[in-house]
Amino acid sequence: MLFAAACLTTVATSCSLDEEDYVDIEKNNYMNDASEAETVLLGVYQAGAVDATYGMNLSFYLNMGTDCEQVEGSSTENFRIVPTNAYPTTQSDIQNTWEALYTGVYRANDFLERLSVKMESFESEDDKNLAAIYLAEARCLRALYNFELVRRFGNIVLMTSTAMSDQHPSTFVQEDPVKVYEFIEADLKYAIETLPYATDDTYRESNDFRFSKGAAMGLLAKVYATWAGYPIQDTSKWEQAANIAGQLINSGKHDLLADFEQLWYNTCNSIWDPTESLIEISFYSPTASASSDPVGRIGKWNGVRATQIAGTRGRCAANDKVVHSFVLDWRAEDGIGMTTDGTNNVYTYEPEAGTPGYDCRRPLSIANYQYNDDYVLWTKTSSITDEVAAQNDLNPDAGQRYKQNYTPAKWDIEKYTQAANVVINDDKSNVNWYVLRYADVLLIYAEALNEWKGGPTDEAYAAVNKVRRRAYNDTSHDLAQGMDQAAFREAVRKERKYELAFEGHRRLDLVRWGIYYETIQETYDKLMNWWPDANYVVYNYTVKGKNELCPIPQRDMDLCTQFEQNPGW
Repeated sequence: MLFAAACLTTVATSCSLDEEDYVDIEKNNYMNDASEAETVLLGVYQAGAVDATYGMNLSFYLNMGTDCEQVEGSSTENFRIVPTNAYPTTQSDIQNTWEALYTGVYRANDFLERLSVKMESFESEDDKNLAAIYLAEARCLRALYNFELVRRFGNIVLMTSTAMSDQHPSTFVQEDPVKVYEFIEADLKYAIETLPYATDDTYRESNDFRFSKGAAMGLLAKVYATWAGYPIQDTSKWEQAANIAGQLINSGKHDLLADFEQLWYNTCNSIWDPTESLIEISFYSPTASASSDPVGRIGKWNGVRATQIAGTRGRCAANDKVVHSFVLDWRAEDGIGMTTDGTNNVYTYEPEAGTPGYDCRRPLSIANYQYNDDYVLWTKTSSITDEVAAQNDLNPDAGQRYKQNYTPAKWDIEKYTQAANVVINDDKSNVNWYVLRYADVLLIYAEALNEWKGGPTDEAYAAVNKVRRRAYNDTSHDLAQGMDQAAFREAVRKERKYELAFEGHRRLDLVRWGIYYETIQETYDKLMNWWPDANYVVYNYTVKGKNELCPIPQRDMDLCTQFEQNPGW
């Protein structure tokens, strides 16, 4: 998705669902041709490029507290309160995300209503064709914002028009989530029929970071897979998820990049490649500044820790930490760790990424290092050699507290960003965020076929193995044939954990599978077996039947008197 400096300005109103006032332009006198319409459309995209949406909250902040990642520290103070599930219904971060998503919905509704009327007077056929594409883009955006609302908050108001914002807050009622999903489905089906594939687009001057047919199809597959899971559990949607994902796969319009690492070089430098990137939030500007552009925190919060070097780079706080049992489990897949030859401990070193037979994703996803003035392993000190540091990293008895400081490595700003990609300051970056990759669609396809058919099909095996073959750079790690439904289900779930690590999917996956609480409990037990002093604060605050959903913000509960709060809150 492309961001743009919004031409529309928000004025605070009585509740989050109310109309947004635009003071910069006279809307009725605008959108007189496709060029003007596109400018307003970019304001709809921009709603996804703020801290409360994908700049921070929807990318990583609300998604921590899993078996893979957690916030740093051993308390619930300050920014730790949300990722540890310790926050109240009055938490401002939750209110801000709810409000920002409804702002996006309102902007989409307003754009759709006005352009539908305006385009009738367009004189140019090219302008009319572009207007039809812009309407489809806006419906994709409305679908995405509504999808984030319903899967995170559950019981929401379905805002289908701007006129609804004229209602008094006391008249708003929460819609049946099934109706919300049906509305999302209709938007995406319309877009699929209207939008071109990214590689076939001869209409838009640039489709960089914009919705395409493939993006709409992939998002709809994910919507169906979520609809089939907790809390709605309409298992008939597995067939529809498999069908739409299969159509996208069989189109041949998208594929995996040959090199997994290229994904992270691309997104850290705003290189648009629609081969695998289906929905991507762009924060890039060659002249970006924290004060004038919508920038995010990608790589600052959830990247590799780095100290500030004046005039060269900003600090990376790296507050998003890897849960160490996840590190151990993933290494065990490749036999990486400490073994014994009967007399001495033998340490199997991490192979270089791309070594055949080893999962290239692990060292490219998990950083056991930081940047000071130089590249430094967490377990290394001035008196320890690189070899001993590597041994300590694998030694289950050495330096355990350091191992809790491992971080995601996919957004390693120091490693990937080029000079032209400005790293803005100690807090913000213009690194992009993947909302949906083609690899995700392949795994949804395999999962949906297994659930629909009662066991894995040849196509399901092929989809998972395509992902694994890139990871291992060989075919010897293909899934074993002959799995039953339960075994294949577990294999796909594990593959999603590795392929999509730290990309904002894990918590939402655990919720839709109905195992979020249980996974937190199991992870705590694993960590205590590893090291009894390990930090895992989310364990103390996670409640079954409560933390699967965010609360309806208290401000809106107070104003919208017909609302019912989510269970447990």
